[in-house]
Amino acid sequence: MDRRGIKDILSLPIEELLAAADRARREGSGGRIELCGIMNARSGACGEDCAFCAQSVHHRTDIPEYPLKTRDQIVAAAKQARRNGAKRFGIVTSGGRLSREEVEVVAAAVGEIEKRAGISACASLGTLDRGSFSVLKQAGLRRYHHNIETSGRFYRDIVSTHSHEERINTVKAAKNAGLEVCSGGIIGMGESWDDRIDMALLLKELDVDSVPVNILVPIQGTPLEGCEKISLSDVIRTIAMFRIVLQDRTIRIAAGREHALKGFEALPFMAGANGMMIGGYLTVAGRPVHEDLALVDEVYKLWSKE
Repeated sequence: MDRRGIKDILSLPIEELLAAADRARREGSGGRIELCGIMNARSGACGEDCAFCAQSVHHRTDIPEYPLKTRDQIVAAAKQARRNGAKRFGIVTSGGRLSREEVEVVAAAVGEIEKRAGISACASLGTLDRGSFSVLKQAGLRRYHHNIETSGRFYRDIVSTHSHEERINTVKAAKNAGLEVCSGGIIGMGESWDDRIDMALLLKELDVDSVPVNILVPIQGTPLEGCEKISLSDVIRTIAMFRIVLQDRTIRIAAGREHALKGFEALPFMAGANGMMIGGYLTVAGRPVHEDLALVDEVYKLWSKE
């Protein structure tokens, strides 16, 4: 589908758009919801200046800072994610990249997770070299997470310390290493519809496996703390557009859903989503796990009536 076709889809009445997205979800990925959990394995003190992020040293936020967690701490968090009902567990670290010694710690944790935790290991460790990707893959890493965040055009407005092209190159490097890739971005940062369309088309071109859709939570002390809240309609239309463009990929609802979807938590799944992050995020708490599991049960009941 080209840009013109996407704009035509987005101009449909909401009922028709939701029907088209739900049909694309049923035809492309069936009726399963994939749940994942993450761990903030190294927090704060990041030298990048991403305008949305509480972990940057360029912003004044009140978040905990700590070095890389130990292997055993990471494995324990993976086991908890499994008990929560997650099928995937992401190890996430702040900063542009890890040292080789830190990569070895994560690799050791991945190996233990794959053997003993009963959950598939993913990682989001910034920009890595070929050797580091190889070490992680040999340890059992299945999937690498690296968001492109937004369009290349808008990216310059939210980050100055590295380029959009660097994000893209890391996604390609992970794929070249034989890893699956989870890559998406954030909506509600002031981007245009053209930016959202560009992001969807780029993710399709990169052939990523999973697409997390984060919704900005304006955090005090960041440059986007006063950003106007995105409308519920725009959130749902964006998710529907991503489903239609990306066909059989996992479209995963992630951070910010609690802030943006109050009272309408099931609606993204009617708009084509088939994945969700549970158990909290990096610096923002999520809903209680039992509430999210109850939501999943309700969505399955709705889907069973289709």
